[in-house]
Formats: sequence, structure tokens, C-alpha cells
Amino acid sequence: MVDPARARKMADRIKVIVAKRLERGIRDPRLGFVTITDVKVTGDLQHASVFYTVYGSEDERKDSAAALKAATGMMRSEVGKNITARLTPSIEFIADAIPENAALIDDLLREARERDTQVGEMARTAVYAGDEDPYVKPREYAEDDDADEDGVATEADEPEAAPAPAPTGRHAAATEPDAQ
Repeated sequence: MVDPARARKMADRIKVIVAKRLERGIRDPRLGFVTITDVKVTGDLQHASVFYTVYGSEDERKDSAAALKAATGMMRSEVGKNITARLTPSIEFIADAIPENAALIDDLLREARERDTQVGEMARTAVYAGDEDPYVKPREYAEDDDADEDGVATEADEPEAAPAPAPTGRHAAATEPDAQ
């Protein structure tokens, strides 16, 4: 395995070489308007994947793919002449799905905008299911309920506590006095 920086430099160099060769022209009438988008080189520098896009219809894309497949050997020899590596990597042309992905993302963004406007409309016409402020607030007591005339609360002012439930089960016998 080589240094990743070296593999990246080799990929950039292959991209430039292939793009210049395509710019000078290949004598294949099937080749359309091709753009090299990226090149990936394996860690051992033995294989290069060249990603490309074609401007045009689906038929032009298929024709350009066939032309690039036919020109793979010539491109590999061109790369071998212009790089300083002991071995020339094998080259594979792969159609890049950037246009299709971009169209898909545009459709998803449009759908999200439509849903946002629908939610905005629903929010404008929405009403609360309960109170507008659902949070529990502390109880406010009237002053005359809590205190006598002198302002001090008495035992009579406090609510009576409910009697404790009678114990049941095995604990009931332990708490009852002995019946003799």
C-alpha cells in the first residue's frame, strides 16, 4: 500500500492526461461532449477508475460510453507515457451519476418546499386543543381563607389529612396489640 497522498497525486495526473487527450480528440464519431469529473486510484496504484459525464440525451450517453470503452487501450498507453510510475494502471471508465443525483435532489427539495407551505397553512389556521398555556401554575389563595384576623394560620384552616389505611397481611398482626 502506498501513501494516500501519492495515490491522490497520481489520480489528479491521470485526470489531466485523459482530459487533455479527449480535448485533442479521439477519432470516434460516437464520442459526445464528455467531461471527466473524478479519478480514483486503488491503494496499490494498479487500477484507475475514471468517472465521466456526458452532456446530451440517453442515446448520446450510450454512444459515448461505447466510444470510451473502445478507446481504453489508447488512453492507458497515453497515461503510461505521461506518468512516472513503474507500472501503468489499468483504466476503467464509469459513467458518473451526478446529473441524475442532482435532478433527484432538486425533486426532493421541491417536494420539501411544498410540504413546508402546507404545514405553514395548517399552522396559520390551527387552534389549541386545550388552554393556550398548558403549563400548571401555582395555586393562588385568597388571604382571608388562609389566615385568621391576626394573620396567622391555625390548625382549623388546614385541611384534615385522610386516615392512614389499616395494615393488611402479615404486617397487620405485628402492628396489633396482643389480644389476651
